[in-house]
Amino acid sequence: MFKLDGKTLQTGVAFTHNDIQYPANWLNLSTPEEKQAIGIVEIAEQPRPDDRYYWVTDNGDGTYTATAKDLVTLKANAVSTINNSVWSILQPTDYMDSRKANDPTYVAPAAWITWRASVRAAAKTAVTAINAAATVEDLIPLVTPAWPQDPNYVAPDQQGVQP
Repeated sequence: MFKLDGKTLQTGVAFTHNDIQYPANWLNLSTPEEKQAIGIVEIAEQPRPDDRYYWVTDNGDGTYTATAKDLVTLKANAVSTINNSVWSILQPTDYMDSRKANDPTYVAPAAWITWRASVRAAAKTAVTAINAAATVEDLIPLVTPAWPQDPNYVAPDQQGVQP
C-alpha cells in the first residue's frame, strides 16, 4: 500500500500530485527512490484476519482491528459443519448398511467397514476438540479435520502406476 499526503494510492490507478498527472502504471514502474522523491511512503499491510471468526475493521493504514466473534456460536457452527461433512462423506456408501439390513448374508468389504468407522472416529475426535477449544485462536485449526481416504483412493503421484 502506498500513501501520499495521507491518502492511499492504488496501483493501476492514475493520480495527481502538485498539478502533475501520473499515469496508472507509474507506481508499478517507478523506483523506490522516485516514489520517495515526491513523498510517497510504502506501508506494509498486515494479513487481514479471517472474517469467518472475527469482526474486522480496516484501519486504513495497512492494519486491522479484529474482534473475535462469539465462541459458543462459532463452536456450534463448526460442529454442524463436521456433522454435515460426515454425512456427505459416508452417504455414497450407506447402501452397505441398508443392504445388510435387507440381506443378512451380505458382508460389506472389511476395508470399507474400517474406513466408515475411521470417518466417524475422526468426526468424534474433531467435535471433542472443538468443544474443548478455549479461544477462537484454538478453534480455527480444528474446523477442517484431515479425513481418512476411502479404500479406493489413489494418491495423485500414484495415478497410472501399475503395481
